[in-house]
Parts: sequence; structure tokens; C-alpha cells
Amino acid sequence: MKKQFALATTLLFSAAAFAQEAAPAVKPLRVLMIGNSFSLSVLPFLPPIAAADPSVKLIIRNLYIGGCSIQRHLKEYDTTAQNPEHRPYLTNLPVEGIEGNKISLQEGLKADTYDIVSIQQASRDSWRPESYGEDAKRLVAIVREYQPQAEIVAHQTWAYRADSGAILPGGSFNMTQLEMHNGIVKCFKALQKEYGFRVIPVGNAVQIFRERVPNPYTAADVPKEPVAVTYPTLPPVPNDVVGMTSWWKNPETGEYKLHVDCNHLNKRGEYLQACVWYMFLFNKKAKDVKFIPPQIEEADAKFLAACAEEAIRSWK
Repeated sequence: MKKQFALATTLLFSAAAFAQEAAPAVKPLRVLMIGNSFSLSVLPFLPPIAAADPSVKLIIRNLYIGGCSIQRHLKEYDTTAQNPEHRPYLTNLPVEGIEGNKISLQEGLKADTYDIVSIQQASRDSWRPESYGEDAKRLVAIVREYQPQAEIVAHQTWAYRADSGAILPGGSFNMTQLEMHNGIVKCFKALQKEYGFRVIPVGNAVQIFRERVPNPYTAADVPKEPVAVTYPTLPPVPNDVVGMTSWWKNPETGEYKLHVDCNHLNKRGEYLQACVWYMFLFNKKAKDVKFIPPQIEEADAKFLAACAEEAIRSWK
């Protein structure tokens, strides 16, 4: 009887092992981001979110120049066409024959076969309709020349935090946070209509967070004078997914200076952005997000994922 049981157990494990070996491997989704720091912030949390889901596999690469606009992408492309040694993009894409982590747009587009290529405008111009036009058309044509099989998508940027000098009264944009958001939406809707692009609605997720979160940080909460703090103390963190504060040390004088960034995503924002990308790329929902980084509380992570899902669902 024991021998029969042992034999049955062995056969059971063998069958299970065979089933695992016979199961089809998950085909990786290969994604290239042509962007700037607003795409770089996808990378901290999207790969671990995807890795926590056994039904998907992601290979994501980034071509990065800080603050890079559509216009500068074209300028760098043309410079490389004249001088192939011109490699202005920082990247996580290994290219055969090139040492280091700097390549050209041409090399990034030729290095692999991608399923999806994302493009975006620099945040400072993302709400300006006149900043797209023929330049966007040419960038799209370049991507299609190198990657005719890839789907090109538009990565939507977001409105700055309420205390950004660009949108404070008298700021350079001469608009409110909501007006900046609405301008971005209008521009990305236009891209969608003209090219048939799908849009990764990160900016909408940020706006949904601002509308849903208790006690959102608005222009009315911005202090009239900067909060006085001394190193290493940081001022209170505004309740937003955009913006961060840090101390920078002057290497020459040793003096510490408080740096306030009102434009980029903080850790909560990076997680929100990653959730939007994950749901967009793999047709997933908030309940499918299993990875939660240690610096974000579970309830907050679920709220952020819910905002991401609403952004995906509501974009038309």
C-alpha cells in the first residue's frame, strides 16, 4: 500500500512538473520610451509591479534627456545624422558595440523590435498646442520608419503642484493648475484624434487624485512666505503626488540649500504613474496590482491604484 502511495505521489509530482514545463511561456511586451524625466519616473515601480504578476512580462527601455522636448528630439536626431558619434541619450538599453549608457535616437530605435513606443512633449510645453504640429508629425514619422510594427502611444504629462512659480499668480504660464491640466488634456486629445494614438493618461490620474484625496493641496494652501527650516529638517510635505523637497550641499562651500521641486512626481506619484502604465499596457485593474513599495502604506497604495484605474476607464 505504501509503495502504491509513493508511486502515486511520484506520478503526481511528475505530472505537475510536466504541466509547468509544457505551459506556454509568457511573451514579453517590449516598450521603448522616448522622453525625459517625466518618463524616467516610470522606472522605479513599474518593473516590480509587472514582476509581481506572473501573467505578464515586461521589457521597458528609456531614451532620456532631461527636459527634452519634441523639438530637441528632432535636433538631436539631425545632429547624429551628421555625426554618428553624437550620442546624447542616457539609456538602460544595452546596444551591441557601444560601451556605456549613452546612445543616439537612431541607435535606440534600431537596437530592438518594440511592441510599443511612447512619445511625449516636455512638460513646460505640453499644454501649448502650437508646440506639436509638424514637429510631432516628423517625430512620429521617424519612429514609424524604424519601427513600423510598433504601436506609438502618447504619454500624458501632468499639471505642476500648486506652489510652482509657473502657475502661481504672476507666473510665466499665466494660468492656474486646472487650466494647465485642461490645456494638456486638449493637446493629447488632439494627438489622439490626428494619429489614432492611445493615450497613457498619467496627467488625468494626477488630477483625479487631486479631486479625490481628502484635504488636497491647492493654491489657497501655498504659504505667502517660504517655511523657515534649517538643515536637516524638511518643511511639511504638501498633500500631492507632485513635488518633493531635499537639501543640496554645495561641494565648494559645504553650505546646504533647500531645493523645492514642484514639477516632478514624488514617490506616491511615481507609484501612481506606474499603476497607470501597468493597467494601460496589460489591460489590468487596481485589484491586479500586488506590489506595494515599503515607503507607501497599503491603504494609500490602494487609493493610488484606484485613481489610476479611474483615469484609464474615464479617458475617451
